[in-house]
Amino acid sequence: MAPTWTSAFGRACGVLLNAIVRWLALARINPNVLTFMGLVVNTVAAFLFGYANADNQARLFRYAGLVIIGSGFFDLVDGEVARATNRVTRFGAFFDSVIDRYSDASQFFGLLVFYARGDRFFYVVLTAFVMISAIMVSYTRARAESLIGSCRVGFMERPERLVLVIIGALFNRMAPVLWVIAVLSTITVIHRMRYTYTRTQDAPVTVQGHAA
Repeated sequence: MAPTWTSAFGRACGVLLNAIVRWLALARINPNVLTFMGLVVNTVAAFLFGYANADNQARLFRYAGLVIIGSGFFDLVDGEVARATNRVTRFGAFFDSVIDRYSDASQFFGLLVFYARGDRFFYVVLTAFVMISAIMVSYTRARAESLIGSCRVGFMERPERLVLVIIGALFNRMAPVLWVIAVLSTITVIHRMRYTYTRTQDAPVTVQGHAA
């Protein structure tokens, strides 16, 4: 099959990413620092969301969307740098997961501020629900996998949320995006609860108590 421009573009991006990873590895930058920088960049996006008003909403939301796209760079390279420098650790995986939760929450917190400043109470409540749902999607998987080993069911995970938030920001259509995330996140949580319930019915009890 003849190579296409898309495959050539993909290879070029791969070469560029590998070059960046090699440079960062040679610079001995700690992968956890790169992970934390992702949170810093997402905080900038949150500020843009929160600072927006009726006059500049479209422009600042577009900037926020571009910033969130930029934050994806750190998601791409932190693990690669960790592997290239032989710094893959269990704490690094834990730290990455925790920082991802803060990054997600920061974006929705910025939207909370935006809707609160605009006196749009309903969307304040909806955004708060979306924030909680996003955290619960991750929590239900983590808690389930402590019991049954793997729980990858459900659709609305972090990559899907990020894509939707970016679309909502770039095209200034955040309200319908919040509805989609709210519904699909809730369905994902319910799916994971049901899946875990089914998988644990015949398993012996190995944990004490119910508190997480």
